[in-house]
Amino acid sequence: MVRILGRANSINVQKVMWCAAEIGLDVERVDIGMKFGGNDTPEYLAKNPNGLIPTLEDGDFVAWESHTIVRYLAEKYGARPWWPAALEDRTRASQWMDWYLTRIHPPMTVIFWNVVRHPPEKRDPEAVVGATVEAAKAWRILDDLLAGQDYVGGAEPSIGDIPVGCYCYRWFEMDFEKPAFANLGAWYERLKARAPYRDHVMLPLS
Repeated sequence: MVRILGRANSINVQKVMWCAAEIGLDVERVDIGMKFGGNDTPEYLAKNPNGLIPTLEDGDFVAWESHTIVRYLAEKYGARPWWPAALEDRTRASQWMDWYLTRIHPPMTVIFWNVVRHPPEKRDPEAVVGATVEAAKAWRILDDLLAGQDYVGGAEPSIGDIPVGCYCYRWFEMDFEKPAFANLGAWYERLKARAPYRDHVMLPLS
């Protein structure tokens, strides 16, 4: 059985678990990281020298980095639409996964830590304001794309929806001042209609 090492409230673990559920792959998830610990042990570091989560175990094969794991699972165990048949469509989906890393993840991480994870006395409201401006610039790009199609890759969902879909939940559900994006909101409603998304992404924020 495929095992995913990492706690359920990690956005990076959520990407992998959502992907696995969409392609119908039964996986065992093991709580690792933060309050569970275990990610700084010699045993874990031998698998993932970064000490981060998630880590994939598939028999004797081990891999880390959430987007790499999503691509691996979709290619090995999935099919259309999550792993598009055409190279061009796979590349387009992968492009948006990498776009998430460079444009969405940095400002959204600042917002998340200062709205949710930091204790109140350590929160920086000004940092949230600045990060919201940067996040909104990026979300506008995706909102414009979604004006003409239902999903990031086109008419069907794919691995390209997974990283940005995870942070989309946090964007809409965190309590802070933010601009409205109609197309992004409609896409979010489509994602919310999917049981795997609800089960693995729409978890209490902590």
